[in-house]
Amino acid sequence: MPLTAIRTSVGWVPTVALSWLWGLGFFYSLHMARSYGWTGFLAFALPNALGLFLFGWVLGRRGRDPAALFSRLQGPFAGLFLLAQVAAVGISLHAFVSYLAPLGGTAGMALLAGLTLLVACATGQAFSLRVLRWAHAVYLPLGIGAALYALFALRGALPPLPEAVLGWDGRFFGLVVPSLVGFLLGPWTDVQQWQRVVEIHRSGGSPTLSYGLGSIMFLGLIGLNAALAMAAGIVPPLAFFDGSFGEQAAVATALAGAPNTLAAVAFVVWATIALLSTADSSYCALRWLLTSVTARSKSPLLAIVPAALVASPLWVLGAAVGLAALGVQSDLPMIYLMAPFATLFAGPAASLVARVLGRGGRYDSTLCYLIGLAALLLFALGYAGPVPSLMALSGLVGLVGALPVLLGEPKAAEVPLSTEGTGAAPRFTPLVPAQPVGHVAQLSAAHGFDGDWFVMRMTPTYDDTNSVGNVYFANYMRWVGKARELFFNLCMPEFSLADTSFYVLTRSFQHDFRREAQEFEPIVVRIRIASHNRKFVTLEHEIHSENHGLLGRGSQSLMFVDIKDYRPLDIPGSIIRGFLPYWPKGSSITDRVREAGPSLSDAVM
Repeated sequence: MPLTAIRTSVGWVPTVALSWLWGLGFFYSLHMARSYGWTGFLAFALPNALGLFLFGWVLGRRGRDPAALFSRLQGPFAGLFLLAQVAAVGISLHAFVSYLAPLGGTAGMALLAGLTLLVACATGQAFSLRVLRWAHAVYLPLGIGAALYALFALRGALPPLPEAVLGWDGRFFGLVVPSLVGFLLGPWTDVQQWQRVVEIHRSGGSPTLSYGLGSIMFLGLIGLNAALAMAAGIVPPLAFFDGSFGEQAAVATALAGAPNTLAAVAFVVWATIALLSTADSSYCALRWLLTSVTARSKSPLLAIVPAALVASPLWVLGAAVGLAALGVQSDLPMIYLMAPFATLFAGPAASLVARVLGRGGRYDSTLCYLIGLAALLLFALGYAGPVPSLMALSGLVGLVGALPVLLGEPKAAEVPLSTEGTGAAPRFTPLVPAQPVGHVAQLSAAHGFDGDWFVMRMTPTYDDTNSVGNVYFANYMRWVGKARELFFNLCMPEFSLADTSFYVLTRSFQHDFRREAQEFEPIVVRIRIASHNRKFVTLEHEIHSENHGLLGRGSQSLMFVDIKDYRPLDIPGSIIRGFLPYWPKGSSITDRVREAGPSLSDAVM
């Protein structure tokens, strides 16, 4: 790897580590270390760091373009990304207010959290992620320095915790499976990480190296928090309505009773940096996602509501604030806000990973979320019970919704693999003829047969757009016409207007628009014979974007006329012979010709 690529990759490491240090990692590491000791902490921390590394490793493999992948996935999985951000920011705000309350009261911490969120939104609005990463590089040493100061202050004032508070109880073992599911799939649901890996790739860095080093740094950061937890000594835990106990506020409680008030301030600074570096990149990533989704949306709502308002991250963050307020007001244990990542989001997240790895089964988001809700209820019953077996089962039930995608046939790449820096041409899925009929076996990468469908690939340019910037509507008909002529030419290469006895005329044309194409967006036009009678042939067509799916479909009716007086003719025999392999199955023409042989073709009808 070139030295410049290594430097670029290393420059992204602080923001990778800090972006994953939201409330779940920051405060839950305190609880795990105090409740279950260092071994229990590692059982939580290692899968968490491993999930972060695997995300970067998979998307950083040679030849894989994260931007193309995300462009294809953001449509079907936009709801997952938005819900995950609501949960992530909501957990962070809830934990910040609830577990720092011993140092400044609930109201005081709520005001500080609100101020931090406003600063994060302002910086996320003003700066791109490439600028924010340098801010995070400044935040990181400040936060580590503050955490170390608080650690040394605690060690000098309090005896360390002699042993684990709870030991390995049933809840610990019941959490093993949900923890593995949630931590390994969690980064895939985080639009912050998707934007980050896209920017790393675009800047010439290695996502594998950035996320490899970032996961190690993240492990060190939550390890620092675990050391803070152990140094907090014996303090009363939080008691929750379900009979469980929490140690998330242990450090704040210990510092509130310590004589060194500067140490308490240092710990608040460390927690504020963790919240700020999550919220600012969350705002930036949400704006990136929502702007893209809104630009491609054809929803009539955009005719009434300004697109800038719909694409604003503020309404998503407002939902996160509402979730946090509900959690604080009801004194909800943190685990119930974390559980959706291992249950409700597990099916959609596993489906997303399956799509990244090339599986082509059908993704049913409604089914996934319904099964995920059932898994979430199982988890809640198991944790409150406690019934460890129900908790473990919930992590597996959440994955059931992804089975249709996981068990589907491998899917041909819908987006050409990245060829950046290799000098190679983009590789398209090879097209093969349904039957080797004469010259039809000789195909180019741009057009050919895929079963009964004739397929033409093309890329629109600025020449195809109008003054508004989108592809002009008439060009879709022109593309279908071009595909039809290529279809005709492959099946009847000897046809010549100079000596033909008939003309092929378009009797009618119909097209239903679904979406609009953009310039330089790979397009696939598919056309085939749908039906016929004695005189007319109906062709059906589809236009697909390789990035965003179906753009539209329609049909056209063809008729045949004499070249002298334009008298309507029955379907000519040469047409029957040339297109024989592609007539609809069960057609009267194909049945009669295949039974009697090609000699009958000229006499048919």
